[in-house]
Amino acid sequence: MKKVLLLLVLISSCAVLSTKEDAVLLTIDNEKIKVSEFKRVFEKNLDAIDNDDAKDVSKNLDLFINYKLKVKEAYNIKLDTLPSYIKEMATYKNQLSAPYMQDTTYLDKLVKDAYFRTKNEIKAKHILIRLNQNADPKDTLIAYNKIINARNRIINGEDFGDVAVELSDDPSAKGDLKRGRKANKGNLGYFSAFKMVYPFENAAYNTKIGEVSMPFKTKYGYHILQVDSLRQSQGEVEVAHILIADVSIKGKEKANEVYKKLVDGEQFKDLAFEYSNDNGTKSKGGKLNKFGKGLMVKPFEDAAFSLKNIDDYSMPFKTRFGWHIVKLIKKHPIKSFEESKDELTSKIKRSSLSQLSEKAVIDKLKSKYQIFENSDAKKVFDRKDIREISKDSLQEIILIINDKKISQEEFVNSIKYKKNNPVFKLYEKFKDTEILKYYKENLVNTEPEYANILKEYEDGLLLFELMQQKIWNKSAKDSIGLKNYFDANAEKYTSKELEKIKGMVMSDYQNHLEKSWIADLKRKSVVNVNKKQLNNLIEYYKKQ
Repeated sequence: MKKVLLLLVLISSCAVLSTKEDAVLLTIDNEKIKVSEFKRVFEKNLDAIDNDDAKDVSKNLDLFINYKLKVKEAYNIKLDTLPSYIKEMATYKNQLSAPYMQDTTYLDKLVKDAYFRTKNEIKAKHILIRLNQNADPKDTLIAYNKIINARNRIINGEDFGDVAVELSDDPSAKGDLKRGRKANKGNLGYFSAFKMVYPFENAAYNTKIGEVSMPFKTKYGYHILQVDSLRQSQGEVEVAHILIADVSIKGKEKANEVYKKLVDGEQFKDLAFEYSNDNGTKSKGGKLNKFGKGLMVKPFEDAAFSLKNIDDYSMPFKTRFGWHIVKLIKKHPIKSFEESKDELTSKIKRSSLSQLSEKAVIDKLKSKYQIFENSDAKKVFDRKDIREISKDSLQEIILIINDKKISQEEFVNSIKYKKNNPVFKLYEKFKDTEILKYYKENLVNTEPEYANILKEYEDGLLLFELMQQKIWNKSAKDSIGLKNYFDANAEKYTSKELEKIKGMVMSDYQNHLEKSWIADLKRKSVVNVNKKQLNNLIEYYKKQ
């Protein structure tokens, strides 16, 4: 944290401003520095400065020149080649470029969709024909024909549930009598945003009530679904429960006994501690984390959401886990969009949905960039030994993105240890990755704000390292120099003992070393200020 704060101080201390912003304001040796660079840096912290003297343009230009001389020295002694610097800059570039890897318009749409789907839950049933994600075209066609056949039967009048029991590869459609699980005939009950894989959720909310969707694909295979109803979400609830983990008549009798004690006035938390078989909650009075629809078994969910008032409790009811009594602690209605927006945005960015936003960026780039694929070079895909081919035989250009040429070797290296997907699919992923990589590498040329922030951080990081070497570490180790400075300036200090005011003297000594060092840097460089442009800037800021 200290390092970050020092960087900000170093950057802002030189950060210091219309005139012609492309005009040259000053030159340092052969480097030309434009008005716009100084103006941008000057204005960054101008509003935060309440001292008129600190706002003086000429004084800030002197600070700016000092800063540029220091950075120039850092590059001269090759601090930019330090492994620690290279590593930190790579990390920062990833952080800084992350927002550019998302399509903000598309992301906004996902957030608005997620809010609607949080506020409104949907009831649907489905049929699944399983298909491996890496299935070949033949198996894909077989699965597709099966799902189309199922849809045609339903469209022609057969009952959706009956077809689901016969054809669906979702085990819950048929049920499991041995485990006491009834066939749900494809019925999924009510669900809302983030409860299903996104392609399924999206298909459900884009299908009209009563209609059967066209086939769509998820990681599980092909689906069709029918929407039964849409209703306003009941939000979330907090409840406590008592579990008697016995589905027999004895369990029911025990639950009834506990229920009678409740009716007679005994405390729910005390009964939970004494009788509940849920060891994870009994010590907390049976309290569960808040939950919404679709997260609990249906009888439990129905009982919890049917309670109207705080501290109401249910009669004993049965699930496959045993007998329960539930008490309502709190209801959590759906928040407004403004209250939910940040949480939903964060949730989307952490989920696989962020890939959709990234894909939207890639799709835009594909239409914007000139992309050439060499069909002859792609014939290497047909070779079963593709990962063992020598690099000398992989030098054909397989992909060109604008002016960037990518060889077969680069692609093959990227799939060396990826053997669970067909090569043609790996290539499509590789192509998308390279397009995004090209975009990221060229952000400095296409996004001025990104380029400016990155440059400030690069220079600030170098300056931090330089100041450590030239000033901070040197002053800390130079006890003789510190003592000599104290003796030479004794009249400045009230105490005659260095150890009592060492911190103050150290700060003054560092300033002394820095002034001497800057004077030396100025002697080694030729600095010329364009007086006309400086005067223009002074007049400009007088009017502001």
